[in-house]
Amino acid sequence: MQLLDRVRASCLALPEVTERPSHGSPTWFVGAKSVFVTLHADGHHRNGFAHLWCAAPPGAQEELILADPARFFRPPYVGSRGWLGVRLDGEVDWAEIDELCRDAYREVARNGWRPCSTPSRPDPPAERHAPRHQPADLRKQAIGRG
Repeated sequence: MQLLDRVRASCLALPEVTERPSHGSPTWFVGAKSVFVTLHADGHHRNGFAHLWCAAPPGAQEELILADPARFFRPPYVGSRGWLGVRLDGEVDWAEIDELCRDAYREVARNGWRPCSTPSRPDPPAERHAPRHQPADLRKQAIGRG
């Protein structure tokens, strides 16, 4: 499956999500206007590698970059607001990408988005293990699988 197809499947599995290009890149929105993930499959500006930008919970950006600076980075423009850059040019942990997309969705929904057509539809179910904002290998250690 291609990179775009994998990220698209992760994002469109969430309630009230739409997709459209923004600044030339596939972008996913909660509702009509609130961006939560952007894919730069061919790179963006000086980051000439495949990556995505996603909203992140407070503190997650710093924690993930410190834990794995080869995989995570502070993206231009949105990094100052806590967004996370995730490299997709190496071996990709798609379960982790799914989780990061869900976290991004929850973060944007939590910060003011309200459903427009299905007010009773809940957020995706929360995971029942280690905090979602840890890299996959740290999460596995935290729940005793690593």
